[in-house]
Amino acid sequence: MSTPSRSYDRSWEEIENMLNLAVEKMNDWKQEFESCKSSKDADGMKIAARNYKALEGVIKTLKWTLGETGIKTPLE
Repeated sequence: MSTPSRSYDRSWEEIENMLNLAVEKMNDWKQEFESCKSSKDADGMKIAARNYKALEGVIKTLKWTLGETGIKTPLE
């Protein structure tokens, strides 16, 4: 497996903007889950729940990257 090429040129502002976007998208998926739940769309609920949970991990990782208090590791 080759080593990925990394530029390390992201600004703190860019990371914070990505965090805000991820929070917005996570909230959208929560609303989608609730909508699917109301209409008894089990497949839609599964997709929304999966994407919501994935974004929780993204958000935790971005918060960890920014050094937010209380986030010791994004892996737990």
